[in-house]
Amino acid sequence: MSAPPSTEQVPQQSSTGRTRGRLRGAVAGLLAAATVLGVGHLVAAFIDPASSPFFVLGATMVDHTPHELKDAAIRRFGSNDKLALFVSMALVMAVGAALAGLLERRRPYGSIALLVLGAVTAVAALQRPTATVWFVLPTVIGIAAGVLALRMLVAGTPSPLAPAPAALSRRRFLVSAAAVGALAVGAAAAGRVLGARLRDVVADRARFLLPRTGVPAPEVPADARPDVPGLTSFITPADDFYRVDTALQIPALTSSDWRLRIHGMTDRTVEFDFDRLRQLTPVERVLTLTCVSNEVGGTLAGTARWLGYPLAQLLGAAGVRPDADMLLSRSIDGFTASTPLAAVLDGRDALLAIGMNGAPLPLAHGYPARLIVPGLYGYVSATKWVVDLEVTRFDRATAYWTDRGWADRAPIKTASRIDVPAAFATVAAGPVTVAGVAWAQRRGIAGVEVQVDDGPWQAATLAAEYSIDTWRQWTWQWTATPGTHTIRVRAVDRAGETQSEQRTPPFPSGSTGWHSRVFTVR
Repeated sequence: MSAPPSTEQVPQQSSTGRTRGRLRGAVAGLLAAATVLGVGHLVAAFIDPASSPFFVLGATMVDHTPHELKDAAIRRFGSNDKLALFVSMALVMAVGAALAGLLERRRPYGSIALLVLGAVTAVAALQRPTATVWFVLPTVIGIAAGVLALRMLVAGTPSPLAPAPAALSRRRFLVSAAAVGALAVGAAAAGRVLGARLRDVVADRARFLLPRTGVPAPEVPADARPDVPGLTSFITPADDFYRVDTALQIPALTSSDWRLRIHGMTDRTVEFDFDRLRQLTPVERVLTLTCVSNEVGGTLAGTARWLGYPLAQLLGAAGVRPDADMLLSRSIDGFTASTPLAAVLDGRDALLAIGMNGAPLPLAHGYPARLIVPGLYGYVSATKWVVDLEVTRFDRATAYWTDRGWADRAPIKTASRIDVPAAFATVAAGPVTVAGVAWAQRRGIAGVEVQVDDGPWQAATLAAEYSIDTWRQWTWQWTATPGTHTIRVRAVDRAGETQSEQRTPPFPSGSTGWHSRVFTVR
């Protein structure tokens, strides 16, 4: 009688073992991703901080995000939009890394996923405005280190193909995981230390002495800034000034390294450094800036005391040809903006600014130099960390945001806002002060009107006008009656145009509409 055929016995994992294996796989994936980023950041310190895989992916996301999502992010997070992006990226990466670790337990699918991501990131790195061929190295070396870390850690992870008895012990896995984690953190920290250029810029700014202005800006008179609690300050502190730009990492540019090249449709190419600038007389001006992403009633507008050099004077040194109509400005990080040349040469206070509110420009606001062109939204006029000005034409060149569908000429639209009382506030019946700000740079504000519910429009009291290039504050005294009320505001500029009632989004040339707030009176 023949013996029955033998059956190979495959060890079976318990439920606890499977759970432990999945957990270890997820941890392996997270640590592998951390290794990619840490090592990539370290290598980028020797090449260019912008070549770090994390910043490459972030900048690429910013470049290709639809304007509707960008507007929504700015509307919700304001100047914290970059922090929100970093947190979102970290969460997405964490989930993806954990999945890669789980996939790696059966086949090298996690490693393949990392390699594909690395290829995509390397291509994206080469597309950055300041990229050289070396921009791919941080990603290539980071991915190689990440794949090795993943393979090493998953080799010690229980899986259907490598049951618990064949896997490394829990202690050995923890030791390996600790080693990989230390590598990732250490590499990132070393990259930050080696990339100490930002600290150099902080020290440089601390030593930077603003030149004495020959033309100081007049002080803001008391009658231009009503004393109403909660009303926006006429001069916006630098720490509170809105920041909206494409720089995920603040460029590290010292005043000694800074140069401004002016070229293109000019009689000659000229270059300014701070030694040459100091031979000129700076001027000081109080100017209001506005972001095109500002929604109706939004806070992406601010007024500061700017110190700088007239752009018209700097362009005059190069000699502008009469058929030019655009000034294409470029930041050290590759961002570009297209400014109508007429707005620089028509006598308005267009500046190469180096100071803000009596101090050198903050790093986040363009230190050591930026552009200020009043009357135009910032995306065509307020390039930070500016290093290049090309005199050209609109039919020959485009810029970062105009390539993405935004208007190429962007005069600021008349706007007004209610600051006091706060939205959905509860106030006592009787006298109530309603107050806010209005702006129409280059035209000025001639009047502000307020409407309660659907009643008649009533004239508000305007504070004194500082200039047509700054916002104007207003107040209105209301005898409030019990109930829920809606108050609206609209402004009239000095050209006689009333602020548009039609609600439009910021894209492509700035929002319009009347701001309103709802209050409860008791």
